[in-house]
Amino acid sequence: GFQSGADVEGVAFSTNRVGVMFGLDFTAEKVTTYAQATTADIALFNRFFHGMLKRGVYLAPSAFEAGFMSSAHSDQDIADTLDAARGALRQARG
Repeated sequence: GFQSGADVEGVAFSTNRVGVMFGLDFTAEKVTTYAQATTADIALFNRFFHGMLKRGVYLAPSAFEAGFMSSAHSDQDIADTLDAARGALRQARG
């Protein structure tokens, strides 16, 4: 959902996940190494992070940290998070 929102908003974005752990990188290339992650747009991540906070979604504050889902997240929680992400992506890109 994060990736499709970024695609719709025209934001260079790459996602990774393993099980319930996920990573978000503001870059067009698939990130598979730390070196690649350091080339991502950190300023854009910061704008996205603060946009998500304004929308009530609390993500890890560093572009290099992972996020986690759990069984405590309902389908509605996920839908609300993705709606917030689309708005935050739109705002972050300027």
